[in-house]
Amino acid sequence: MAKSKLEYIWLDGNHPTQSLRGKTKVLADFSGSLEDCSMWAFDGSSTQQAPGGSSDCLLKPVAIFPDPGRLNAFLVMAEVLNADGTAHESNGRATIEDDDNDFWFGFEQEYFLWDPDTDLPLGFPAGGFPGPQGPYYCSVGAANSFGREIVEEHLDLCLEAGLNIEGINAEVASGQWEFQSFAKGAGAAGDETWIARYLLERTAEKYGASVNWHCKPLEGDWNGSGMHANFSNTTLRECGDQATFEAICEAFGASPEVIKAHIDVYGASNHLRLTGLHETQAIDKFSYAISDRGASIRIPIGTVNNGWKGYLEDRRPASDADPYKVAAAIIRTVKSAALPATQEAAAG
Repeated sequence: MAKSKLEYIWLDGNHPTQSLRGKTKVLADFSGSLEDCSMWAFDGSSTQQAPGGSSDCLLKPVAIFPDPGRLNAFLVMAEVLNADGTAHESNGRATIEDDDNDFWFGFEQEYFLWDPDTDLPLGFPAGGFPGPQGPYYCSVGAANSFGREIVEEHLDLCLEAGLNIEGINAEVASGQWEFQSFAKGAGAAGDETWIARYLLERTAEKYGASVNWHCKPLEGDWNGSGMHANFSNTTLRECGDQATFEAICEAFGASPEVIKAHIDVYGASNHLRLTGLHETQAIDKFSYAISDRGASIRIPIGTVNNGWKGYLEDRRPASDADPYKVAAAIIRTVKSAALPATQEAAAG
């Protein structure tokens, strides 16, 4: 009788930044399909999601992937529900309003590989600093590239699991890396990003390293880490109209309340990163521009050259932000935009 290991993965109730949790269920003759993944429960009092006197929380499977890092295994992304079946307050996926999967998201996930012994990024000498930024971005060679074995193994695992990872690269600071994921549908994009994060944590663990998701783990003249959100819907992909793009960008800066609603879910310590330096706009300002990495929202030059058909990039989300909540906020704002009359008619 064949047996399979199903790793149920969910987000805990840590505040202000949630963490990944996972536990394994062993099943006989499992089909490998999401439909055959049953609901499960866990002790929410141990994950800051329930009181001890009523501790059961439910896990609702929402996506499944082969787990190439274990024999006969699967990775099961799950939403957290209350015992009565309603969405738990920590469940960001349940806030997404994209039933028809019209929105596509690509997340550029930056992170630092961290040495737990020195409490510094890989490549930093104990008690000191490496050379200044410049040679590390997209680097090669032992003098400038640190942790490549972890990054390469992680990429292979993601691809074998069927995740739509579109690329990797070394980033601007020493020990800093990035992977890019993409999916059609906001929920799917969040699922794949979280599973990729889980696989990265597990791969780094194997090498005795950790992953630092904090958006500004180093003081001084070092880049922070973001999770830039590239997004589109049918209107952006097909409108061919500069005014429509500008109207959607304007919606993101329509009021202090709208700006705050985004910043509130874009990462708890983002004020340390969004300073107006190191390819960011200041957290108390909003701007958009073509090909400007110092803007809040960048209009890619490829979108312009494609006749104003394409996507936008919100550069504000921090590396430790929840992609579910980021996507939910972006969708709400795009839907609120006052489009030119011709585009409103087409969207209707």
